Amino acid sequence: MATRTEKDQAILELIEEIKSTNVLYLADTSSMDAESTTNLRRACNKAGIRMKVVKNTLLRKAMERVEGRDYTDLMPTLKGQTSILFADKGNAPAKLIKDFRKKDQKKPALKSAWIDEAVFVGDDQLVMLSNLKGKEELIGDIIALLQSPIKNVIGGLQGSGGQKIAGLVKALEERAA
Repeated sequence: MATRTEKDQAILELIEEIKSTNVLYLADTSSMDAESTTNLRRACNKAGIRMKVVKNTLLRKAMERVEGRDYTDLMPTLKGQTSILFADKGNAPAKLIKDFRKKDQKKPALKSAWIDEAVFVGDDQLVMLSNLKGKEELIGDIIALLQSPIKNVIGGLQGSGGQKIAGLVKALEERAA
């Protein structure tokens, strides 16, 4: 049994880990055998996701002590065995869980997720979360949308219409002179 000091240290470590990310997933990894759990840990490490099996009471206390963030909606999901997945990209843990479960496994099951202050509860959210676009993808989409009208204008200037436009510009210059 852990001493009070060890528990306090574990809570402080959890607080620091929680504060260091905007993406955390709570998963049920109970009934997974040792081999499956090891494979899940390896997959997490390979994908840049930190996985930690935690005691619900310690995690609850750590979440309550993180200032400026409200994890209240995650608290009801802190039942049974809980593994916490920390990631940099919002959809990374969902994709990993989804791919991992393709091997005819029902676990890990998503209990809940907290992504940039948005809360998702229930395993039925997994597919939607795996399709979430990351910040970089969204910025790329916006840039592509902004470039689209410019490309159309340049295309018009370079195509056969370009000769017409050039002719109009020349005619306007001659009129002005």
